[in-house]
Amino acid sequence: MPRAGLSTSAVVDAALALVDEAGLAALTLAAVAGRTGVATPSLYKHVAGLGELRTLLGIRVLEDMTERFTTAVLGHSGDDAVAALLHAYRDYVRAHPARYAAMPLDPLHDPALAAAGGKQLEVVLATLRAYGLADSAAVHAARCLRAVAHGFASLEAGGGFGLPEDLDQTYDQLVRAVIASLPRT
Repeated sequence: MPRAGLSTSAVVDAALALVDEAGLAALTLAAVAGRTGVATPSLYKHVAGLGELRTLLGIRVLEDMTERFTTAVLGHSGDDAVAALLHAYRDYVRAHPARYAAMPLDPLHDPALAAAGGKQLEVVLATLRAYGLADSAAVHAARCLRAVAHGFASLEAGGGFGLPEDLDQTYDQLVRAVIASLPRT
């Protein structure tokens, strides 16, 4: 019988807290079991194993990012919406670098993650609609936005910018350059 109060969602919450505190490498079923106060075999009542737990973490991160992106772009359009999206992306990675590392790079091709990944992509594509982009052109633009935000934020989270110049200024310059590069139809 499952422990009172313990659910799949609570197991994912505990795993996310562990990842936030100790990094993705610290994620083991034993560590999550210890955090939730149960024996490791008891977790199998809630998750099938570490693989499923990692998938559930990925879904949660995608959903959380999508919610933040949606909130950021609401009420904005065009260049302002793209800037808000890119800043929300960077802010998420800065706030949760280890959690972000738990997100699979290609969620759209994993059946378990495709729905959550698709919702995030829809927010990005909706942000780009003001540019009149459709089909392949919209996908290419979305990839460019992701590459810029992911690349910068990942380098920043990993300590890859050692020079003293202000990172906010650098990112703002990059955001302006990306916006200027978007096709205008």
